[in-house]
Amino acid sequence: MRPSLLTLLFLALPLAAADVPQPEPTKATEPVAKEYSPAKAAEYLDGVGVNWTRDRKCITCHTNMPYLTARPLLKGEEWKEVRTFLEKDVTSWANGGKPRGDAYVVATAFALAFNDAQQTGKLHDTTRAALDKMWDVQNASGEWKWLKCDWPPLEHDDYYGAALAALAVGYAPGDYAKTPKAKAGLEKLRAYFKKTPAPDLHHAAMLLWASTKLDGLMSAEEQKKAVDALKALQHKDGGWCLPSLGSYKRRDAQKTPNDPNAESDGYGTGFVTFVLLQAGARPDDAAVANGVKWLKSNQRESGRWYTRSLNNDKAHYITNAGTAFCVLALDAARANPGR
Repeated sequence: MRPSLLTLLFLALPLAAADVPQPEPTKATEPVAKEYSPAKAAEYLDGVGVNWTRDRKCITCHTNMPYLTARPLLKGEEWKEVRTFLEKDVTSWANGGKPRGDAYVVATAFALAFNDAQQTGKLHDTTRAALDKMWDVQNASGEWKWLKCDWPPLEHDDYYGAALAALAVGYAPGDYAKTPKAKAGLEKLRAYFKKTPAPDLHHAAMLLWASTKLDGLMSAEEQKKAVDALKALQHKDGGWCLPSLGSYKRRDAQKTPNDPNAESDGYGTGFVTFVLLQAGARPDDAAVANGVKWLKSNQRESGRWYTRSLNNDKAHYITNAGTAFCVLALDAARANPGR
């Protein structure tokens, strides 16, 4: 039986995007969940990552960039919508479109390269195009013109963008780092790191992470120093707090200070635990094991791990990145039952 004209017209229509509920605003008072739930983590990450992509139509360091690194580790394929958006964005650059800024190019290259390494182990053509574009907008001094929105620790200085670019190349499969374009760019990037000290421990940890994927960024002695500094800040409850990783000024009307001795939070604990594991710490290392214990005991009922913004108390977007790092850390420690 031949299909009717109405059926053919229906099949030709694009499928409507699946509804992804937006989570409630982040609050410090949200109750802690009774037990760790990878399904709730996935639900929360979808709620912020997919909706940010649909509504804002851009990539950002605090939400859908880390989303694409962590969400594929959990059940479900909602993350593919964000991947498709980034691929279309990169394709548009080759057809006369312009990136929204140099930082968007680096963030996109990192997200796609990490996803390639995680999912297929092969460098996608679109990822290669994003990486190549990254070198086109690199400064002669080796870094990139980064977003300076006073949103630490991600969008407030050039050093973070340089470390992210190093990670993008380090994760890129297929010996991309050995291509002529990458080698030329990396020479300038390594020179930048050599002459530019990390402005805080957070960024030293970023470089430590990158140095596990790319040679020539840190000596063994420098790596050990960074690891020791991170471990020294671990709280008695097993967690870390983001304000302890740097000196950050708040931008709220009250000018309240960030407390380096604040309670453990999701970003601090997830990020540091993950980086320690990347730097060679074993899951049974005391610092890592206690960090994992904190992570599995402090997820909130919505699926997120709370982190207070270093800037103001309007949205706490850093919670989105923190939640992604918590999932990455649990997976890296093989403590994630939802994989």
